[in-house]
Amino acid sequence: MKQNPFRTVGITLFLAGRYLFAIFFLYGFWHKLVKGWLWSDKMHNFFVERLTAPPQLNNFQALYLEQFAIPAAMPIAWIVTIGELIIGVCLVLGISVRANAAFALFLVLNFAAGGFYNLTLPPFMIFSVLMMIFPSGQWFGLDKTLHRKYPDSIWFK
Repeated sequence: MKQNPFRTVGITLFLAGRYLFAIFFLYGFWHKLVKGWLWSDKMHNFFVERLTAPPQLNNFQALYLEQFAIPAAMPIAWIVTIGELIIGVCLVLGISVRANAAFALFLVLNFAAGGFYNLTLPPFMIFSVLMMIFPSGQWFGLDKTLHRKYPDSIWFK
C-alpha cells in the first residue's frame, strides 16, 4: 500500500463500486421477490405498461416487447429475479466476477431493449464492462483462491 498508494485507492474505489453494483442487483431481487413477480402477472403487466406508456418506444423496443417479452413474461421474471440474486451474491463474494459482470450487462441491455431506459443504465453498462476487464475478484474475493485450485478454469480469472 505504501509503495503504490494511487493503485490502492483505485482498487479500493473499484471494489466499492462492485459492492454498490451488487447491492443494486440484490435490491432488485428482493423487490421482485416481496412484490410477487415470480408467481403473478406483474412482469407481464409491466411490459404491457412499457409498451403503451408515453414516451413512445422506438421500433426495436416495441417489437422486442410485443414479440418476445410479453409472450415470455413469466420465464423472464424468473430469469431476471434469480439472475439478480446470483449476480449480487457472486459479486459480494467475488466469485466468477467477470462472468457475472457479463450476465449483468446482458440483463441491463435487455432492460434497455424492453423500454426501461433511464440515465442509470449507461453507468451500469460501463461498470459491467470494467468488471469484465479488471480482475476485481482476484483483488478481493474467492476468485483468487478458486483460480489457484482450478488454474485452467475460465470462471475464476
